[in-house]
Amino acid sequence: LRRNCQQVVQRHVGATAAYVAIVNQRIEVLREARIEGRQTFAEFMMRRYDPAMRTVKSSESRLEAMAERAQRAAELLRTRVDVERSAQNQKLLESMDARADLQLRLQRTVEGLSVVAISYYAVNLAAYALEPLAERFHIGHGLLLAGLVPVVVLGVWLMVRRIRKTLH
Repeated sequence: LRRNCQQVVQRHVGATAAYVAIVNQRIEVLREARIEGRQTFAEFMMRRYDPAMRTVKSSESRLEAMAERAQRAAELLRTRVDVERSAQNQKLLESMDARADLQLRLQRTVEGLSVVAISYYAVNLAAYALEPLAERFHIGHGLLLAGLVPVVVLGVWLMVRRIRKTLH
């Protein structure tokens, strides 16, 4: 809209400047002779037409100044919007970073619980598998479980650690 208005004004002011040149040229071509007590056509035009043309020039200058001020105001507003958007993006990134940290802590907690759960079932399975061997060497069930727990927990922890390293 601003460009369209500016183009229309520039076209009309440009046309006015061309008309001023044509009128002045035509008045010069007339080569009027002065008649005593009468105003020449050039004087009449100078008194009536020239002030109107100066008003057009003045209006053009004011319109250009207003357009420049509007342009500066639009640029300031655009800058303000960009600053606001940058601040929002920064807050969003901070929030996403906090969520990622929380998810990482939650993942580590779940991995720790997984080690415990897998170890529990693995110890019981190993105890069932090694029960006949333990009876043969006269090892009690409690002692068998006590011996299996550190070995199985260490094995499960190493397995989870290796899986995590291959994924990351």
